[in-house]
Amino acid sequence: MLQEESDLSLVIAQIVQKLKGSNLYAQLERQAWGSWEKRILKSLNSMCTELSIPLARKRPVGEQKELLNKWNEMGTDEPDLSLFRPVYAPKDFLEVLINLRNPNYENGDSLSFRTHLGLIQVPLKVKDIPELKEFFVELGLTTGQLGIDDSTQVPPELFENEHVRIGQKVLAEQDSAAAQQYIRQGSPTALRAELWALILNISSQPEDILYYEQLKTNVIQHDLLVDSLIYKDVKLTASNDDYYFVFEDYLYQVLLCFSRDTSVLGHFAYNSASPPKSYIRGKLGLEEYAVFYPPNGVIPFHGFSMYVAPLCFLYHEPSKLYQIFREMYVRFFFRLHSISSHPSGIVSLCLLFETLLQTYLPQLFYHLREIGAQPLRISFKWMVRAFSGYLATDQLLLLWDRILGYNSLEILAVLAAAVFAFRAVNLMEVTSLAAAEAVLADLSTLKVMPLLQIFLFATVT
Repeated sequence: MLQEESDLSLVIAQIVQKLKGSNLYAQLERQAWGSWEKRILKSLNSMCTELSIPLARKRPVGEQKELLNKWNEMGTDEPDLSLFRPVYAPKDFLEVLINLRNPNYENGDSLSFRTHLGLIQVPLKVKDIPELKEFFVELGLTTGQLGIDDSTQVPPELFENEHVRIGQKVLAEQDSAAAQQYIRQGSPTALRAELWALILNISSQPEDILYYEQLKTNVIQHDLLVDSLIYKDVKLTASNDDYYFVFEDYLYQVLLCFSRDTSVLGHFAYNSASPPKSYIRGKLGLEEYAVFYPPNGVIPFHGFSMYVAPLCFLYHEPSKLYQIFREMYVRFFFRLHSISSHPSGIVSLCLLFETLLQTYLPQLFYHLREIGAQPLRISFKWMVRAFSGYLATDQLLLLWDRILGYNSLEILAVLAAAVFAFRAVNLMEVTSLAAAEAVLADLSTLKVMPLLQIFLFATVT
């Protein structure tokens, strides 16, 4: 009986310690995000002051008519954006994550974390290779995959024909759970748009189209400072991309409407972040005069438009494209620029990436670290954009198939580690960060699925 009581006391003590750590980390998340949010808002307000423009204004009637007339040709408009700058870039956000510390572990309480030599210093639980193998079991070498050309089990063309037949059946039955399971082996190009819509529960009802039109009207009537940030970002990223420049008009339409969509605020309910606020002129500090700014609570950063660009290949009807993007954002993408302990959050992804490299490619990890080329400084930009703009579009869509299929962003960290493993021989010869970046500058020729399979199931034990 005494032994049972002792065991029970030990279990309770462990639970209390876990809760203590969890609460401390939650507090850390809020403090870190609050500090980061103030920095972003300060940058935004400084821009307003420097340029003598308001955060928001009602457009004159003539300007409204002009914008409405060119709604489908906004890419031809060339406003002077030279004085506008992105509020922040991914490298700025990385510095915030590097400086995160959990006070519960200041004295080295976590024995397992003492040997971690990466940039992330918050000891979260991340999966190891055996756990990843189990989680991504459908990616195994003996399972048929779209995106693999040399399967040893079934000739690719036979697998693809059968896979298409099954996919058509899944769509006919309109079973979202079955579609999610099915897409773990990749989606046939012709079925992808419908499968993703089914998984995301997007059906394009008349009220959805009406809601999109209401957002469009709001864009026409009101000009926001973030509109210029969106224009600038599209011009700097997608407009200069060989795959995505043709979708410039779609990107403006979707992102401008997104900035006005207050339904997006709902994702803050399961996020440690809080939406930024502004105050009505002359009422600074009075909460009853505070409003969320922008209305959706999301201030775009450099590269934000690349979350939308790949979806333009699949959806050509603006309201449908908008719904898909919004759902992808509130399910997945917001986690890539929020501070949280979630397994798909960017902090966990960074730690997972560093842990995989340090554990399974220690020579490479230590070499890069010694020459001042910490791997995370190179891979962070890939992960924070979910590899959009770095992979060829067909490969990116195969990757995003698996994000939807597994309802997880962890595959981004695995792929980042796999890329380093693939280029390991060349990376072992570099002597500087610039040289390492040069080796990894072009990912457009990489094949996603072979890289993932080899890293998880072939070379790493």
